[in-house]
Amino acid sequence: MENVLRPLIVIGGSVLLTLVIGWATDRLLRKADERHRETPLWGLLRRGRIPYQLVLCAAMLRGSYDETKLLERHRAGIGQTLTLVLIGAAAWLVIRIASAIVETTYTRYARVHRDPARVRRVRTQVTLIMRVVAAVVGVVAVAAMLLTFPAMRAAGASLLASAGILGIVAGVAAQSTLSNMFAGLQIAFGDMVRIGDTVVVDGEWGTVEEITLTFLTVRTWDERRITMPVSYFTSKPFENWSRGTPQMTGIVFWHVDHTAPVELMRERLRDILRECPAWDGRDYGLAVTDTTPNTMQVRALVTAKDADDIWTVRVTVREQMIRWLTDQHPYALPRVNTADAVVLPRGGSSSNGTAPRRAHETPRTGRG
Repeated sequence: MENVLRPLIVIGGSVLLTLVIGWATDRLLRKADERHRETPLWGLLRRGRIPYQLVLCAAMLRGSYDETKLLERHRAGIGQTLTLVLIGAAAWLVIRIASAIVETTYTRYARVHRDPARVRRVRTQVTLIMRVVAAVVGVVAVAAMLLTFPAMRAAGASLLASAGILGIVAGVAAQSTLSNMFAGLQIAFGDMVRIGDTVVVDGEWGTVEEITLTFLTVRTWDERRITMPVSYFTSKPFENWSRGTPQMTGIVFWHVDHTAPVELMRERLRDILRECPAWDGRDYGLAVTDTTPNTMQVRALVTAKDADDIWTVRVTVREQMIRWLTDQHPYALPRVNTADAVVLPRGGSSSNGTAPRRAHETPRTGRG
């Protein structure tokens, strides 16, 4: 009877005590979260209740398993398994606690500072810091697990002795990976590009959606995702439209006839912008920037608060100006000058090889 009750009491008591302590801790965190609504720390700490209970249960079973007198021939293996579970659960719990603290710090910073650029910068740094912390904790946990095996402890001296050679070999083999990792840290703390920035890379316009230690994801305007190594942003030039202030100046070009009413076009541009909600009201202008034998090039400058609004302003101005010219000043649209075909005399070409001109030849104009 004792052989049955002893394991049941020890194992059942450990599990029951774990559940009770976990429930009590969760209740305390919930009450603290209700009292302190200004900080999300207590609510975020509740995410760690599962690894917290695993740590408690594994620690209790590891300390009291010898008292069960159960499967004594496999006691070493069971103890080893419980130790591995305890180390893994502890690493999991540390990552959850660190994540809660870092996210709370970021939330407080975002509430105090209203500058979107600074908030995006801190968000990028926080994301990469959490990835580094998780990687370090994971490596330490795996190393601790390996050191629980006697064979690994015996090989520790030889591993340390060959660490220099292995480091050189690993550095050469993983040169690109290491360069990307260092580039990721440089991006995070060098404020080169941040999550949420509008960038242009390889002719593609989009928003930075994710930054890791090795790659960066850009979401384009048509919902595509471009994944690039972070080393690209430290070795090649790229456009960051969110750097500094997000305000932008856009350009709209038209090719019109030489008789186009430029002054009236300036007035029409002003009216179009006044009716466009995306225009920020900072500046606008219209000027003739180039001419060709048949047309002249007119350029309009418009402003907006960010990249999305400047696109809206440009397409609105382009569309409404063309419509206004078509309806009110059709003569201002580009035209192609044409003339009658020259008919050669029956005798062939002239002696100098050029076609003769007809005295009555006059150019006529048609809409292009």
